[in-house]
Amino acid sequence: MILVGAAADIPVGESVRVQGSVAIAVFNADGTFYAIDDTCTHQDASLSDGWLEDCAVECPLHAACFDLRTGKPSGPPARKPVRTHEVVVDDGQVYVRETIEVGADAGAEVAGVLGEGAR
Repeated sequence: MILVGAAADIPVGESVRVQGSVAIAVFNADGTFYAIDDTCTHQDASLSDGWLEDCAVECPLHAACFDLRTGKPSGPPARKPVRTHEVVVDDGQVYVRETIEVGADAGAEVAGVLGEGAR
């Protein structure tokens, strides 16, 4: 798992970027933490620099919106979803369990894909 940091250091409505196999954006949406790949699937823009509203982030480049729970875009210009990752909060620390893409490793078990909020 990837240590993101203390939950208290990520204010509601804010995000941080951590490095996994790719950059991952971690969002605090009204006290629930979600993690998605940080790069917009439309063009190379950092989603952690985007605008968070409810459970969606708007890309700062061309306003594509992605659902933090599913990674799906709400419409053009993005057509492909971003990968989502499991978030675990343990003893006040936020961790991300990076999702392994299907087919990336023969026999690999795909990790949970829905950000789970504070436990």
